[in-house]
Amino acid sequence: MKKLKYITLSLLTLGLLACENELVEDLRERNNPTEEPLPELTSGTADFSNYVALGPSFTAGFTDGGLFIAAQENSFPNTISKQLANAGGGVFTQPLMSDNFGGLALGGNRIADPRLVFGGAGPVPLEAVIGPVTVTTDLTSNPSGPFNNLGVPGAKSFHMVAPGYGNLANLQLGLANPYAVRLTGNTPDATLLELALAQSPTFFTLGVIGGNDVLGYATSGGDGSNPITDSATFDAAMGALIGGLTSTGAKGAIGNTPNLSNLPYFTTVPHNPIPLDAATAGFLNSASAYGAYNAGIVQAFAFLVANTPMTQEMADAEIAKRTITFAAGEGNPVVIFDEFLTDLTALNPALVSMRQATADDLLVLPAASFIGTEAVEGNPQTVNGVAIPLADNWVLTPEEQLEVATATAAHNATLAALANANGLALVDLNAILDEAATTGIVFDDFNLNADLVFGGLVSLDGIHLTARGYALMANKYLEKIDETYGSNFIASGNVAKANDFPTNYSATLQ
Repeated sequence: MKKLKYITLSLLTLGLLACENELVEDLRERNNPTEEPLPELTSGTADFSNYVALGPSFTAGFTDGGLFIAAQENSFPNTISKQLANAGGGVFTQPLMSDNFGGLALGGNRIADPRLVFGGAGPVPLEAVIGPVTVTTDLTSNPSGPFNNLGVPGAKSFHMVAPGYGNLANLQLGLANPYAVRLTGNTPDATLLELALAQSPTFFTLGVIGGNDVLGYATSGGDGSNPITDSATFDAAMGALIGGLTSTGAKGAIGNTPNLSNLPYFTTVPHNPIPLDAATAGFLNSASAYGAYNAGIVQAFAFLVANTPMTQEMADAEIAKRTITFAAGEGNPVVIFDEFLTDLTALNPALVSMRQATADDLLVLPAASFIGTEAVEGNPQTVNGVAIPLADNWVLTPEEQLEVATATAAHNATLAALANANGLALVDLNAILDEAATTGIVFDDFNLNADLVFGGLVSLDGIHLTARGYALMANKYLEKIDETYGSNFIASGNVAKANDFPTNYSATLQ
């Protein structure tokens, strides 16, 4: 009986211990729930065995105002290729630069400067921090292709199908692009499309393919030196490009053009950065400065109301727009030339078309280092942006912004139609940048926004993305590839991780 008693107690003790262990294990599970296993990666209906990327600077990996090895290694196509490799993708070759300085040389002579770095308060040239460097990427010694990444900074849509765009002999004629020269090898007149097709791609991406078709006009302040690509030219180029790439059955993904007015290149410099003391403000308002101009404007419009169909209401609106006044303290708007104002110089040559900027005007990023300088050194009466109006290239007026927006919408409509007609994935980069510029966009543990330097998305040049921004872009492409072709990169966890990509490259990076 004693033995039976001890056996019973032993079994009871074991049972209690088992229950206790089960309870502890249950608590552990509740506090550290086991993650559901991710599904196996599938490629869907797409063949990723030979991936080729075409496009302008975003495709190349351009960042911080330059192209350099580290940036290329973090380009969005290279990041995509690492995920495609898990689904049958092959080797992805890039035309790597020779250093991490950035810049280009031709026969030892610099033709493009090194990259920008963070100088403590904002972007500064690399050499301002580490001193002079020798740019070692020289066009007289180019890498050997073929290259899967055919991104060319500065290229417009029609350049992709232009013979000789990568011919060094055409460079001084303005008909070639130095970055394209690095790609063409022993076929200098081959188009970028031909270089891609020669590799028989099974999959392709086009990244911000229409960006430079409007960007050059915008960054030049709409001064006419870099016109917007007209719709007929854009449509023809994109039709030829996409038609060629899909002619052999290749599938692909296209990224459209973002709203440029959301980029920090156009949103960082305020329209009213001028501080003035009372004496300077008084002088600027006096008859010997802008006071006489303001009086002349009133007289000129009185004449136009009396002698032309112009109404008094129309005249009052433009008088209010053109009247220039300053006040003591912070927040005085800069003075700008505006060719969209009524031309009054026939009535009075001194009444040039100028006004003070408003919040609706977008000053370009380089204006930050120009406003407040003296046109004539040592003469405070020649201060740019105050005594001397800013020229057209420094500011994008509302009328010019509308031209950019209209062209962007038309180009994006063409891309959407071509994507739909050819069964291609369409990545709405326009909507993505809008989200980043308004609420920010979540990427793993980070919220990226479009602020210069500290937003995490856009690099120091105010236009191109950071490495982390390009990684986000790569994931957005993979997301649309999944939706279009039935792959599951996102669901299977085959994506870029934010922590693996920096937002800033050190000045000492060699």
